Amino acid sequence: MPSIDKPAGCAICRDADPLQFEFTYAFQPIVDVRARKVFAHEALVRGPAGEPASSVLSRITAENRYSFDQACREKAIRIAASLDLRSHLSINFLPNAIYRPEVCIRSTLQAAERHGFPVERIIFETVEGEQVSDGKWLAEILSEYKRIGFKTAIDDFGAGFAGLNLLADFQPDMVKLDMALIRDIDHSLSRRAIVAGVVSMCEQLAIDVIAEGIETIDEAHCLSDLGISLMQGYWFGRPQFECALREADIPWTM
Repeated sequence: MPSIDKPAGCAICRDADPLQFEFTYAFQPIVDVRARKVFAHEALVRGPAGEPASSVLSRITAENRYSFDQACREKAIRIAASLDLRSHLSINFLPNAIYRPEVCIRSTLQAAERHGFPVERIIFETVEGEQVSDGKWLAEILSEYKRIGFKTAIDDFGAGFAGLNLLADFQPDMVKLDMALIRDIDHSLSRRAIVAGVVSMCEQLAIDVIAEGIETIDEAHCLSDLGISLMQGYWFGRPQFECALREADIPWTM
């Protein structure tokens, strides 16, 4: 992350222009295969008519990054509350949009209170592969979120630069294994060995492991055998545009 003058950054945040484009969300379940419950729904950005995430993310600039990040949080919470989600809500955030975490989180807290969505059921995911050069600054952001009462997760674990170095400075509530480690894991000894090692390490650090990108029942069975119960992927349910999949519609075949 480039060196940031934090007080100046906060002035920039206050003076930021409103977004010039619309977006909304689809929701994909994260399931607990042992409990046969939906543990969380991840809010995945979409265009206003269901266009793919790229149609929205391509419009993010250095000038509107903060406004977009703040709008994402409020909208995800508002839609989740309108859907009466009883699971956790997982929201992706942009670490490079944060100048002072204790200040930048205020609008999120206000949105949670306004819409009656419990703070303890909100998970903030950061994408490990995003180019954040200052791992200690990311750890500081996550630590502040955890102190306030949010849950924290590192997405795409194993795909980017930070990985083990970040875990040395901060232990999130969860890590989400990159789907490249999951694909065809039932046919790959090397992937099984790597995932088994991550599971063992996370057990020692009291971190839950989520496997994402699961597309077959054999992948799900293999991951369950490796000790993972939290799973996400097309096998269990595709993202639902502005709605959430019911537990009764999930293929509980484990």
